[in-house]
Amino acid sequence: MLSQKARYALHALFVLARQEGEEPMMIADIAEEAHVPRKFLEQILLGLKKRGVVRSQRGRQGGYMLGRAPEDITFADVIREIDGPLALSPCVSLTAYHACDDCDDEETCAIRKALLAARDATAAVLEARTLASAIPPAKKPRRAA
Repeated sequence: MLSQKARYALHALFVLARQEGEEPMMIADIAEEAHVPRKFLEQILLGLKKRGVVRSQRGRQGGYMLGRAPEDITFADVIREIDGPLALSPCVSLTAYHACDDCDDEETCAIRKALLAARDATAAVLEARTLASAIPPAKKPRRAA
């Protein structure tokens, strides 16, 4: 299940993706636009900064911006950073694998086969969806008739 923290992270990153190429955004502005509690957002952004998803700039004109291009940040990247592996069981995880204590043979385990298929399908969807693909293009101003 997707945590509220991961949802908040994605919403904040959508705000930053819409700002791409502009000045850094103050955390209060990101929080307001993304509808995320500021204190919680501070923790989220610090974690994402450590992993290069966002970067910060100090000073009067400081704030946060994306650390990579929006098309290079997938939903899977963000969810893994916030919630951990996408897999439902450690025996099928690509990033945090370890064998299950109660499993006699991973090769024939029916549970593992089902969870592996679920992990693969989930990863395929989340790795294909980027911040750029989730942000609608900016509307062009209408010309006066």
